[in-house]
Amino acid sequence: MRVLLVEDEPNIALPLKEALVDEGFVVEVADDGLRGEAIALQDSWDVIVLDIMLPRLNGYDILKSIRSHNIWTPVIMLTAKDGEYDQADAFDLGADDYLPKPFSFIVLVARLRALVRRGKPERPVVLQVGDLTLDPTTHEVRRGAAPITLTSREYGILHHFMRHAEEVVTKADILQHVWDPDYEGSDNIVEVYVGHLRKKIDTPFGCSSLLTVRGHGYRLMPPVEQGAL
Repeated sequence: MRVLLVEDEPNIALPLKEALVDEGFVVEVADDGLRGEAIALQDSWDVIVLDIMLPRLNGYDILKSIRSHNIWTPVIMLTAKDGEYDQADAFDLGADDYLPKPFSFIVLVARLRALVRRGKPERPVVLQVGDLTLDPTTHEVRRGAAPITLTSREYGILHHFMRHAEEVVTKADILQHVWDPDYEGSDNIVEVYVGHLRKKIDTPFGCSSLLTVRGHGYRLMPPVEQGAL
């Protein structure tokens, strides 16, 4: 099982490599972002362990680069960052898992093995619901040919809706997958952001695609012209 570990902190990278080798992994370490990107693009790996904060090129840009080259090797991201958008950003760019530092080595190994078992399924680069498209590799959102500019939070919510198109998505589900895990505020914040999202993906185009399912949540559907409702 071949693992590429992109980590610039020697006190993490070296003990982690030794421990993974003891578990039967074949491990190569890259200690900066540009080297990590080059190795990821040039060779074949079973899984990539990718730190976010790296010299020369950060983990987000490495992940975006390898996914743009249609390389779907499973990626687990490591970070010491506490920003509330970190997990959403990682998953939006095509990460398969996310582990904050400090982490348990036992948990990391279990997740690596799970990712390897899952393999490298080809996945669509662009998500589409009707004429609404979202490209996770570039963060471009369009209604037809018209570009739509979203905030990071709006993008994260739309990405979640599009991954679950035509399904009912609850407020609790949105909070769990898009907000910081430590968020303890009211779930009414979801209504606010859904309202903002509708004003950008529906209202300017005279259609209705992001629907409220009373008592349950929301559903993203192919658009219906507002005059036809």
